[in-house]
Amino acid sequence: MIITLLGGAGFMGAGIVRDLVSDRAIIDITTIRLCDASREKMEALASELGDPRIELVDLDVTNPEALSAAIAGANICINCVPTLLGFQMTIFEAALAAKVPYVDLGGLGTYTVKQLAEHERFKAAGVTAVIGVGADPGMSNVICRAVADELDEIDRINLYWAAELTGEENPVLVPPYSVSTVLAEYAHPSTQFYGGKHVECPPMSGSEFLDLPEPWGRCEFMHSPHSEQLTVPLAEGIKEKGIKEFSWKLHLPHREHEAWVGLVKAGFGDFNEPVEIGGVSVKPLDVLNKVIERNIRKNAEKIPAQDSHEIHFAIGRGRKDGKPATVRVEVTVTPDPMYSPYVDACTSMNASIAAQLILKHPKKPGVYAPESYFDVATYFPELEKRKFRISKSVA
Repeated sequence: MIITLLGGAGFMGAGIVRDLVSDRAIIDITTIRLCDASREKMEALASELGDPRIELVDLDVTNPEALSAAIAGANICINCVPTLLGFQMTIFEAALAAKVPYVDLGGLGTYTVKQLAEHERFKAAGVTAVIGVGADPGMSNVICRAVADELDEIDRINLYWAAELTGEENPVLVPPYSVSTVLAEYAHPSTQFYGGKHVECPPMSGSEFLDLPEPWGRCEFMHSPHSEQLTVPLAEGIKEKGIKEFSWKLHLPHREHEAWVGLVKAGFGDFNEPVEIGGVSVKPLDVLNKVIERNIRKNAEKIPAQDSHEIHFAIGRGRKDGKPATVRVEVTVTPDPMYSPYVDACTSMNASIAAQLILKHPKKPGVYAPESYFDVATYFPELEKRKFRISKSVA
């Protein structure tokens, strides 16, 4: 099978490649088209992995012919180009035109509703698209499905993600994923599902403290723009159970959280609104990205080895067999040597899992969110294969 990875040399794309070429693969991969704008990054990744199936393709997503050529003939297109660069719908449509199955990493729900609106066009063309297939969204959607499957009636499902870093204090700010995504999570309003309908909530609202096991400890969660709340409460098999509330809340590592709040307070939340410096118009995001990249490069020797801990969990409340029930499903990711080459193993590995499951099993044409495409029974074993720990409780 031929897999096209757009933005394949970035942090998430590179991680997906690592998982695809590992012994965890469940499909026969003959070619991985590693498509990226950075030849330097592609060559470094290909040299490191040394897998002859990797084929380098210089990518310019603004060139329709080049984009079509990168996708044509592939068995699936994995779109890792950062959503906020604005090419999501262009790539989505290019996959449809080429009749190539498509997945992406989502990205704050920016295009989720627009993409789902194209379900009938994709279905008529016999093309499958599953949107938002990383960790959150992606695995988180499947966690919600697992919760919903345990309840006959659903009052609410609340979804959370918390990350924590342990080890020596890092004097260098290292973004957990793209800077624009983190800033948007802190500075943009979000859509949540309260009172049986979608409502807009202010940035950093919905403060809620939860006591979690160490190393997370007492965590403050906040609303954040994401796609799960746009799709899960409306999903078949969940909506019919009467759900009235669905929220998604975020907690980044305590120390980094303060840094991102500070940047938003300084005005970097409006990261695309140009400012004029010396007569030149520049975007704050471009400046910030360059400063952060330079700082990481100049101070690389000062960045300590830190261990990343993640917990993704959903709590559903409703009724089962006529009695009140609370269901909690969680996935924890704790340090393991398997993850050492990855920047975000959870996101990359989940995208790889999603792409492989689509190719492994009969495809369903149309556009789907993960909770409507994947079933828990086939998805969760792939998580366990990658040492993600799953637990479920029903009380």
